Amino acid sequence: MADQETLIERLIPGDLEHQIPQAVSKVLPGGLRNRLIQAALGVLLAFGLKTLVHRFVQMREDRSRVAALDRAKSAAALPPPVPAPALPVEEPPAPAPVQTAMATLLSPFAGSAENDTAPEAADAVKYPLLGSPHVNLSGTVDQMMYASFRDQLAAAPRQGTLVVSISTLGGDPEVARLMGDEIRLLRDYQKREILFLGKVAVYSAGATFMSAFPVDKRFLTKGTRIMVHERIMTSTLQLSGPLKSLVGTIKAKLHEIEHSVKIEEEGFRDLVAGSKIDFDEVRERAPSNWYIDAEEARDLGLVLDVI
Repeated sequence: MADQETLIERLIPGDLEHQIPQAVSKVLPGGLRNRLIQAALGVLLAFGLKTLVHRFVQMREDRSRVAALDRAKSAAALPPPVPAPALPVEEPPAPAPVQTAMATLLSPFAGSAENDTAPEAADAVKYPLLGSPHVNLSGTVDQMMYASFRDQLAAAPRQGTLVVSISTLGGDPEVARLMGDEIRLLRDYQKREILFLGKVAVYSAGATFMSAFPVDKRFLTKGTRIMVHERIMTSTLQLSGPLKSLVGTIKAKLHEIEHSVKIEEEGFRDLVAGSKIDFDEVRERAPSNWYIDAEEARDLGLVLDVI
């Protein structure tokens, strides 16, 4: 309050209660009514001016307190002193990150020399998804395998790369073509990347199933072999009836054989498409059961790599 009184005295020196009425009396003439008005105006002006000055002083004090708080906060927020830099310590290089992107997974340099010293570890880095296929098929290619194929496909993830493995000595080529068509539909309509992994034996109908995958999506495990051969038909043609009707029976069987050969050759073309093997070569070697080991298949471009 001492500061307030000093400021008031500095602004209006003297006795404020007496100065205001005197100033009003100079303006208004004499008379009882005017005297009352003078007194009332004097009191109002005196107390109003005092209140105004008090508020002004209070605002100045509030601003001073706020400024002091801001300075205290600024001092507390200052960063600690920076210590002297320590001598550099040489650290070993960080290991290379595991390449899980499918662009790296299917790199054309999968067989580079830098991974020759530890092929198992290198395969785990280059092809991490192949270690746990989503669909595992084994045994004879038949309707039971197709049912298992459909069940496992339904339980597989709906997005991302899909890995399908198979190990078979053969079976029904039409069931193999049916499963291959399911793969094609997934690839074309859902734009999914689907990888083939052959294990131990990929014979006959297994090679037919493999032909549904592009060569850069095919893999084999070490020691696996592919066997390609012509379709085998076991049929008995019984002729009985008028001679002219027998001609139709013979022609129907001939048409069946001719169409089966056409389907077989379509499968051979799909099998070697994009590889170093000519269609004529596979057609020539198929009648004698052509066995191809994993490394030879890789060298011929029939598969991308061996793991």
